[in-house]
Amino acid sequence: MPTAYFDLIAGASGDMLLGALVDAGLTLSRLQEGLDALHLPGFELTQARVLRGAFSATKIDVRVTDHVTARHLAEIEALLDASALPAHIRERAQLVFRRIVEVEAGIHDIPVEQAHLHELGALDTIVDVTGVLLGLDLLGVERVIVSPVPLGRGIAHSAHGRMPLPAPATVALLRGAAIVGVDHAVETVTPTAAALLTELAESFGPLPALRLAAVGYGAGTRTTPEPNILRVLIGEAVEHDTAQAETLTLLETNIDDMTAELHGYVVERLLAAGALDAYLTPVVMKKGRPAVMLSVLCRPADTVSLRDLIFAETTTLGIRIQQIARHCLPRTSIAVSTPYGELRVKVARWAEGEKAAPEYEDCRRAAQAAGVPLRVVYEAALAEYGKDRASGRPEIATGVQLN
Repeated sequence: MPTAYFDLIAGASGDMLLGALVDAGLTLSRLQEGLDALHLPGFELTQARVLRGAFSATKIDVRVTDHVTARHLAEIEALLDASALPAHIRERAQLVFRRIVEVEAGIHDIPVEQAHLHELGALDTIVDVTGVLLGLDLLGVERVIVSPVPLGRGIAHSAHGRMPLPAPATVALLRGAAIVGVDHAVETVTPTAAALLTELAESFGPLPALRLAAVGYGAGTRTTPEPNILRVLIGEAVEHDTAQAETLTLLETNIDDMTAELHGYVVERLLAAGALDAYLTPVVMKKGRPAVMLSVLCRPADTVSLRDLIFAETTTLGIRIQQIARHCLPRTSIAVSTPYGELRVKVARWAEGEKAAPEYEDCRRAAQAAGVPLRVVYEAALAEYGKDRASGRPEIATGVQLN
């Protein structure tokens, strides 16, 4: 699968994303031709080679003569509807702007219909969003993966006055993404880039296995001591590496002064609150004290809430937190008909074969209803799955994708 990996070396903005795609082989003339479908006068694209630190990169600027800087969502949607953009590009661009407007409306506690996009409603932002979507399409990219997003802290000026960095809109748009802090008192990621990357990304994490075909460097506007660049690596996903990579958070703490009943309760609470996994490991602490290590695996967006739950429900005074990479096989859920009713079977496939396992809760309910051992229902589900697979039933090939 043709894949683009956006490596956010110094951060990301709409023009940095465009610059990286052009540097990777997208010609400016093809991009401009695609953007002509907007039917909007008042802008032109310029391309230049610049140095950022010791690195040469492509700088794309959207020069505008249209000076409208604030638009409602309805205006932007109407503008896109009136364009001749391909339907899938138009619809995805509208999704990006709707997410931005919804976030802005929530921040300022106003209805979506009343929310203005100030700088983000300007023509250059519309060109950035549609340009990135068109550029990926023209390069034949079918999948996007993004590195963890670097966020600086500080204070910036906006149409709403002084605001903290990262910008509230950026933070809200990055919900669910992997983020990391950096020692820069500047805006490293713009809301436009945050909205685009979270709309496009299949996952955030390490570089996947690729047969590399192209590399591009996009330059930011600021000239800073460190290279203000964004890198894109484009290539074909290596077929045998079907495992999906993602960045997760691991929270761990050692506990030596709680009863076993409380341990079990805490694990149940954590799983119910969104933990991907929670488990206990026997350990021996200082002074030979037997204890348990509580480990919780979660998505980055759930780190704070699960950390606070651990503090509330356990006696611990400190929690270790680290970012880890997880590779997991893509899975589908397939329904099979058995003498005990319809049961779901989880199926994971990779180059060397597949794994199939009946869904426990389905089988448990069926076994209790029929008054038969659980293993009998398990065996029936696997037998029916095997028959359906051998017969080539279409849904066996498609299934329902699981996260």
